[in-house]
Amino acid sequence: MSAGELFICATPIGNLEDASFRLIDTLNKADIIVCEDTRHTIKLLNHYKIKKKLVSYHDYSSAKKEDYIINKIKEGLLVALVTDAGMPGISDPGQVIVDKAMQSGLKVDIIPGPSAVTTALIASGFSGYAFIFAGFLNRKPGKRREEIKKFEREEKAVILYEAPHRLIATLEDIEMVLGAEREIAVARELTKINQEVIRGPCGQILRHFEANAPKGEICVIIAGWRGQNPEINIKQVVSEIKIMLDEGIDKKSAFKIKALEYKIPKSVIYKAFIDEST
Repeated sequence: MSAGELFICATPIGNLEDASFRLIDTLNKADIIVCEDTRHTIKLLNHYKIKKKLVSYHDYSSAKKEDYIINKIKEGLLVALVTDAGMPGISDPGQVIVDKAMQSGLKVDIIPGPSAVTTALIASGFSGYAFIFAGFLNRKPGKRREEIKKFEREEKAVILYEAPHRLIATLEDIEMVLGAEREIAVARELTKINQEVIRGPCGQILRHFEANAPKGEICVIIAGWRGQNPEINIKQVVSEIKIMLDEGIDKKSAFKIKALEYKIPKSVIYKAFIDEST
């Protein structure tokens, strides 16, 4: 029996023409293609006139499905692992298959290709000498803000993945924690016809997407910290907020106004206000 092999295949992140010759050759010779969503992968296969058996594997797949895939490789089959876009294993359940194949001593090969992470970073215009990929942040607001807090004085660009329906909430949290003036970029639908890359202060980007509902696959890039938050008298800021509240301005608006004025995160002002009031 010939030895089986697992091919980890990077697929186009949007434009199907970005598929490499090596990817097409690998998909053609594979006995089975393991994919995140068969409905998505079939579009790529149809485009290149490839007809192969598809096996779905996603976040909710069972250990039984994992064992089935590994056993097929052990039986001598060539298995190509793809995700909906980009490299399997990057914020993707396919990493479990890769790990099990390596633990089983099976042959594993990489078919490199398009990457949303590096494409978004270069499109943002922020420094590409070093960066942090943070994937998807926690869906719970409190936990998400804790994660964002870690980037407050991070000098490297930070790249996030986000779903369209959560983008506004994430941008609101970035504004609250890192400040409305922190430079960010939002890249969506990369390599597609409707590709959009918007860069600017977080507050400005947030207002754009509040007025224009985001769609498609999204990357958020947070610019590295450059010591842009000056030392200020936070007690003076709290005193000014109290005056605004006495004048009838609501607390949320007062915090936002002062955050923009002093170019500091709303969370810093909020904490100082609470400390001063207790």
